Amino acid sequence: MVAMAKYPIFLEMTGRRAVVIGAGAVAIRKAESLSACGARVVIVSEHADKILTDFSLKANAELIESRYSKNYLAGAVLAIAATNDTQVNEQIYHDCQELEVLCNVVDKPELCDFFVPAVVSRGDLQIAIGTEGHSPAYAGHLRKKLEQIFTEKHGEFLAELEKMRSLVIERLSNVSDRKAVLGSLAGDDSFEYFEKNSLEEWRRHAEETIKRYE
Repeated sequence: MVAMAKYPIFLEMTGRRAVVIGAGAVAIRKAESLSACGARVVIVSEHADKILTDFSLKANAELIESRYSKNYLAGAVLAIAATNDTQVNEQIYHDCQELEVLCNVVDKPELCDFFVPAVVSRGDLQIAIGTEGHSPAYAGHLRKKLEQIFTEKHGEFLAELEKMRSLVIERLSNVSDRKAVLGSLAGDDSFEYFEKNSLEEWRRHAEETIKRYE
């Protein structure tokens, strides 16, 4: 039977409970990325060293110094198992299935409801690379290549497109016209103009494009 492709999404985690079980560098890295997304991070570790304690304080994460318990998964949207104990990681996965909590067991693709992609971030622009968990190293390699292609300028361009989108919707009532203008403003020629000229000049260029459809 051919495996079904995963459903790629960008998940809103602000204020939602995310549980990370483990104390090593991988666990901290996962907790850090979740914290950066605004999640209510809970770290469960039987032994918490100074690095983990300092991180939890900096990230405003809840640190529970205890052996893993299924009770800590209550109310969680997702959980990441990053302990060095295979049996504990497997138990976390099975508990998550029972509680309908999305689970990721680090380095065990067969015990994952989701995979954490390699991400290129440029402002609000995010480009995620996934490999179905088969090769995180290759995803990281592709991320480095894309980081050379997509610069901070692309993030700034997206911010301007957001402003222009609101303006286009306000001024153009025809749906086809809106689509044409937004497509033109988001195109390669528009980005090249944005990159080579001042912000004021690009805004004038965008204004002229909108006016042609009014």
